Amino acid sequence: MSDSTVKLGVDGKDLDLAVIEGSVGPKVIDIRKLYAQTGMFTYDPGFTSTASCDSALTFIDGDEGVLLHRGYSIEELSEESSFMEVAYLLLRGELPSKDQLSDFEGTITRHTMVHEQLSTFYRGFRRDAHPMAIMCGVVGALSAFYHDSTDITDPKQRMIASHRLIAKMPTLAAMAYKYSVGQPFIYPRNDLSYTGNFLRMTFSVPAEEYEVNPIIEKALDRIFILHADHEQNASTSTVRLAGSSGANPFACIAAGIACLWGPAHGGANEAALNMLREIGTPDRIPSYIARAKNKDDPFRLMGFGHRVYKNYDPRATVMQKTVREVLTALNVSDPVFDVALQLEEMALHDDYFIEKKLFPNVDFYSGIILSAIGFPTDMFTVLFALARTVGWVAHWNEMISDPAQKIGRPRQLYTGPAQRPYVPVEKR
Repeated sequence: MSDSTVKLGVDGKDLDLAVIEGSVGPKVIDIRKLYAQTGMFTYDPGFTSTASCDSALTFIDGDEGVLLHRGYSIEELSEESSFMEVAYLLLRGELPSKDQLSDFEGTITRHTMVHEQLSTFYRGFRRDAHPMAIMCGVVGALSAFYHDSTDITDPKQRMIASHRLIAKMPTLAAMAYKYSVGQPFIYPRNDLSYTGNFLRMTFSVPAEEYEVNPIIEKALDRIFILHADHEQNASTSTVRLAGSSGANPFACIAAGIACLWGPAHGGANEAALNMLREIGTPDRIPSYIARAKNKDDPFRLMGFGHRVYKNYDPRATVMQKTVREVLTALNVSDPVFDVALQLEEMALHDDYFIEKKLFPNVDFYSGIILSAIGFPTDMFTVLFALARTVGWVAHWNEMISDPAQKIGRPRQLYTGPAQRPYVPVEKR
């Protein structure tokens, strides 16, 4: 808490509002007593200027292009750590020791199996059902199978549920893919890494053993790290809002998945890849840039700009390097990547994009990588959900552990009719 205050003048009266200071980042004005003192609310559509909670998990400085998890930069974490280390960091607050990491990996591995009856649950969906529709259903259904970890007042049960969600998400995601292509489900193996296990469950077939390519495994693990958490985004805020009502953790994460499914959130990398494919060849880039500048043309360059980052997305730098590694390892010459590189180069030197600070974001490159690995585009958001589950459960745990937490209840600016007399139907 800062010693400073902000004066607000209302109807000739001055109110002193406390200023709260975090460890880094902008200060905030405490308006919790504003309504009681003035009878007024603040108006902030999209909550772009409102801190809905305090959190020790992730810090973003959009102007400087900084992303920190528990104080560690995303660049260092993606280069030096595994996804399991980052998961431990987000859940427990510190990077694990070697023994702590081994124990944590063992715990997650022991929870990767799902109840056998869940396999019949999948058969209730059409084969052409979108994998995210399936994920919304099966993750929410976990609460019907694991009653021993739904008491949110018990810290031990909360952690068991967190471990289960992190561990079972790759299995459920792989099953969603297998169901869509008509192949049998592949059970997890305890001798593989978190990411290697997911690759095997997704692409292995009973007729032959699947060999995990270490470069692909590292690339996908890095993608998981880059998507693990991103502060109070739409889906994380949805998880927190659902959790504030006391809903069980599986229902809360299912709510997060539903929110992530929106094309403005989790579907952006699919849209970016489709755009690059539409452009097709580098010689067509200038005409598409011209269209993007034309306010009367509905075309927009996908994968550029970000709601928070007003500088280069730090995750995009890691992604660009990872694309090269993947395409080289797979011996792929992808014209889409050539278009992406030249489009980025031209946009970064174009006054229009510089002035509007439209820099490439993480979605610009991640779709190319996932496509090269072999994932269909409708699985992209599923992989996002798989990775973001770690952040979701960490935020959910943080919120539930806070004794000051209240049920979320945003207010509104009402613009409908004032009270009016009811007219019986025969007189209308």
